[in-house]
Amino acid sequence: MLVLEDGRAFAGEAFGAVGETFGEAVFSTGMTGYQETLTDPSYHRQVVVMTAPHVGNTGVNDRDYESERIQVAGYVVREPSRIASNWRSQRDLGGELAAAGVVGISGVDTRALTRHLRERGAMRCGISSLDTDPAALLAKVLASPEMLGADLAPAVSTREPYVVTPAGGERRFRVAALDLGIKRNTPLSMAARGCEVHVLPATSSAEDLLAARPDGVFFSNGPGDPATADYAVAAATGVLRAGVPLFGICFGNQVLGRALGFGTYKLTYGHRGINQPVKDLATGQIAVTSHNHGFAVAAPVDGTAADTPFGRVAVSHLALNDNVVEGIACLDVPAFSVQYHPEAAAGPHDADSLFDRFCELMATGAPGSPARPAGLRKDGA
Repeated sequence: MLVLEDGRAFAGEAFGAVGETFGEAVFSTGMTGYQETLTDPSYHRQVVVMTAPHVGNTGVNDRDYESERIQVAGYVVREPSRIASNWRSQRDLGGELAAAGVVGISGVDTRALTRHLRERGAMRCGISSLDTDPAALLAKVLASPEMLGADLAPAVSTREPYVVTPAGGERRFRVAALDLGIKRNTPLSMAARGCEVHVLPATSSAEDLLAARPDGVFFSNGPGDPATADYAVAAATGVLRAGVPLFGICFGNQVLGRALGFGTYKLTYGHRGINQPVKDLATGQIAVTSHNHGFAVAAPVDGTAADTPFGRVAVSHLALNDNVVEGIACLDVPAFSVQYHPEAAAGPHDADSLFDRFCELMATGAPGSPARPAGLRKDGA
């Protein structure tokens, strides 16, 4: 049984582990990439509803894990594949969920469930294959923690610093990355461009990040409410003051936004999946991008640059479905960020060049000297 916090219930069959779980019910619109979704730390404490009706076709493998474990609190599918058929497949999805202790449910009308969440908003839910009394399960749902106000990045971050070396061995840049829930393919994407990436725990300070003597600092994706991440905002503020080039994605975009003086807010149902259209306001180019966020930056989208403690800042990208801010660019200091995932794990490769842009910023925006992201004139147009 699956029960939402507004009382709506869906019956189904146990899929994965038998047990009981609670979290925020959200939906992902990706047709593929379910393994990357399951292992994305940004989904920590969330119950993910897959809009694709058939899930598990290609099985699972060790290479496509984006973290050390499955991160979702629960999993909802319409119809699990009865077989796993792919040359890279090592195990089947149901068995993988069961081995990880992840409680799921199948046989649910995921179209009806998704429409409900789209109209009413993301909300808490519970899945149980032990207690199928809707009223009893609802009481437990209402007693479970909400996502608003949740500080989750430290729970999924690395405990100890580690280094990802450049592909091929030749180092062009040294990057200090704050792990707020980083996906494995992100430092690998930078390493492929000659970056030596020093990954640090979520609560590391600006001094910790700058101690690596980096050419640039990266703030990663991650779960939870950015309004609680004062430690990360303080670190971003310190990096901005030092004039070291800064690039953030997803949660890192929200952290940069807060460091610049903007607020954040919770979206009704968020953006999740690998088919979200985003417009680059500087070039007019449209990219299909991978998203996983339930919060956004509250910045002006009228095309004007806002004055902040670190100079002028402009919104650089917008979501075409709902005009949510999808990127911000500092015009007077070397920093920019986007709300989506350029590492393409899983997802399209349209935004892959953002890592090249970061490398360009590190090459031209020397610490302590003003720089601006490529594609933006000094007047912010």
